[in-house]
Amino acid sequence: MLYFYPLNLINIKYILYYMEKSKVYFTSLRTNPNNNLLDKMERLVRKAGIANIDFKNQFTAIKIHFGEPGNLAYIRANYAARMANLLRSFGAKPFLTDSNTLYSGGRSNAVDHLQSAMENGFNPISGQCQVIIADGLKGTDYREIKINGEYCKAPKIGTAVADADIIISMTHFKGHEQAGFGGTLKNLGMGAASVPGKMELHSGSQPVINTENCIGCKVCKKNCAHAAISLNANRKAEIDYNKCIGCGQCVALCQYDGALMGAGDTSERLNYKIAEYTWAIIKDKPNFHINFVMNVSPECDCWGHNDAPIVPDLGIAASFDPVAIDKACADIVTAAPVAQTDNILSSQHPHEHLEGKDKFHLLHPDTNWLAGLRHAEKLGMGHLEYELITV
Repeated sequence: MLYFYPLNLINIKYILYYMEKSKVYFTSLRTNPNNNLLDKMERLVRKAGIANIDFKNQFTAIKIHFGEPGNLAYIRANYAARMANLLRSFGAKPFLTDSNTLYSGGRSNAVDHLQSAMENGFNPISGQCQVIIADGLKGTDYREIKINGEYCKAPKIGTAVADADIIISMTHFKGHEQAGFGGTLKNLGMGAASVPGKMELHSGSQPVINTENCIGCKVCKKNCAHAAISLNANRKAEIDYNKCIGCGQCVALCQYDGALMGAGDTSERLNYKIAEYTWAIIKDKPNFHINFVMNVSPECDCWGHNDAPIVPDLGIAASFDPVAIDKACADIVTAAPVAQTDNILSSQHPHEHLEGKDKFHLLHPDTNWLAGLRHAEKLGMGHLEYELITV
């Protein structure tokens, strides 16, 4: 028996929305004496329609990761400077911004964060605009933006981002040990969250110690910003859950699978929360996104090192759709061969090119990056279906 359901206007709009394809513009890294990479980036974003935004006298946040000291995979300040100058030519008031980190390191407060940014080339001279730490001196300067999401009701967003009129994200596209990969959603949803916001994102993700694997090296203990880890009489790590905030730094640092994410949390849940935080940031504002698919390192730029890239440098993408641009870049990395150099994937899969393989899942088997993109699409943030336009 066949059943026919009446189509009303709401149903038709819903169907048409999910049938749409967003445009993602992409350029390779090939250059010539008359067309360098900075020129190509500007041409790309112009082709993608960035000039259609009304920037006149608008405070425009350029959300970018300044890179942990010692990590060299972050986006070069030259690209940020070119973008700042372009936005200023449109009448904008641009500034570079990022929020403080939850864990110990060179970016956990504004003083250290600005010093780290300067060391990596981000300052008013080289960046051609001011650098503002979005959530203030100690990470407590934020706005709660009500969205009544399924996982987050009122994301706590760094004030400089929350108060900005326009959001431009510039993202180094790379692997991530908890989210699968770090793209536009991760850059905005996690990166622009205040310190209390990051605690909410990581809540429920307290790690556990696998005592069979723990060798008592104390790396986790030395790097825990909250003094939550100690060694017991058997020289095995132990976690004080009254102090642990679930930031996951010990999981990422352990080279022996001695620290693992607890059963109460999943990569899916973290990615759902990141999507909702991103939605809070961009839902009422013009926004535009650029992903740099180069130096695709296995893990986040938050670490003070960057392992060898897993694929060759591939190009730069731009789009108004944060979902589509992340999906397109993930597909581009999937389609590419693994870099034929000494890197983690070539070492684990010798004599394999891995074209068509989800390299982020190979790197981090317990992650599910697609879940976050699907949740973002469900929120109305963008589309998984896209048209890739080569510039």
